[in-house]
Amino acid sequence: MSNVFLGRQPILDSELNMFAFELLFRSGDWNSAQISDDFTATATVISHAFNEFGIEAALGPYRGFINVNESLLMSDMIEFLPREKVVLEILETVKVTKPLVERCRMLKSAGFTLALDDVVEAAEAFAPLLDLVEIVKIDILEVERSRLAALVSSMRKGRIRLLAEKVDSMEQFDHCKSLGFELFQGYYFARPQIIKGKRLSHSELTLMNLLGLVMSDAEEAKIEAALKENPTLSINLLRLTNSVACGARCKITSLRSAITVLGRRQMQRWIQILLYSGGQADENFPSPLLQLAATRGKIMEILSSKKDREFQDNAFMTGIMSLMDTLLGMPLQEILSSLPVSREVEDALLGGKGELGRLLSLVETLEKGCGDDLFACIAEHGGLSLNDLNAAQMEALQWTNDMSKSHD
Repeated sequence: MSNVFLGRQPILDSELNMFAFELLFRSGDWNSAQISDDFTATATVISHAFNEFGIEAALGPYRGFINVNESLLMSDMIEFLPREKVVLEILETVKVTKPLVERCRMLKSAGFTLALDDVVEAAEAFAPLLDLVEIVKIDILEVERSRLAALVSSMRKGRIRLLAEKVDSMEQFDHCKSLGFELFQGYYFARPQIIKGKRLSHSELTLMNLLGLVMSDAEEAKIEAALKENPTLSINLLRLTNSVACGARCKITSLRSAITVLGRRQMQRWIQILLYSGGQADENFPSPLLQLAATRGKIMEILSSKKDREFQDNAFMTGIMSLMDTLLGMPLQEILSSLPVSREVEDALLGGKGELGRLLSLVETLEKGCGDDLFACIAEHGGLSLNDLNAAQMEALQWTNDMSKSHD
């Protein structure tokens, strides 16, 4: 497990109200970054914002500006992002070609908002994009004051909104406002804030196997089974699905529902983003805690086999999440607050309440060995015998051992 970092700088309107955040690549607590690969940097930003932190924690009610280079802009990975929550900020290094202009036109038609980054002159090369972008960011530190008004005039096409970036003083703000700028960003208002969190580690091998299943159009049950091999990956999928499908009326609380809602193409893009951002595990799968969490989840699922599918899914989720506070070094309440778990799962994990709470208590008691406490727990579950419990434990252990071997 390792720390993850995300830079976030406010973008304000002319009345100094919050309009959006620009999300920035950061590799540590310091407020700068060495970027050698724009594609990897942006993939990392997307992965952190949508997986580790969750989009609500990263952006709240505001939109996020995300830098995109030519490769990412042309890649269909970008299409999995929620178009109502992001602004695609086209880097100044992008070479404007006919295919790129057509791609931008398609993204705009699909509902994405496009912005042009770091404009310092009315370059003819970028003219085809001015009919497509809604926001033009002008780097006022790189434009002579005497040329700024003319540049502003040349950029005013249609419904384009101008954003003054690198505003360092009240005088600069007032001057830009008088020229017609509507949006503002810079150290005068706020330096980028570093958001720090814990990475939910991913097994690179699991990601590759999962990607192969998705790309080969494997059965949904096989994809679900592969996800269940990695509890933290399962949690990230739920977080992502609820971020991307934020318009859904109901929370997505099971892996099967997440796979259905997200869809095969969306899952493929998500897995690719994780791989491009260097989603390698910092601990090999058979870590004792991960094995125990997976075994708990499987036992609870097996013991719930006579219940409906939703209860079985909740039973598995309760089991794998019961050790997340230890795995991540975070309070369980804090982990649950950022995840779309059902009320039944939350009550079971935080207070041992309900049928899931009693089932979790039974499995925890089983781990400690036989005794009066175990028989008392069994008695609370009508129709369940010690033989049933032992059989479920053996099946779950075999399942976990099979997974461990597949990761050797």
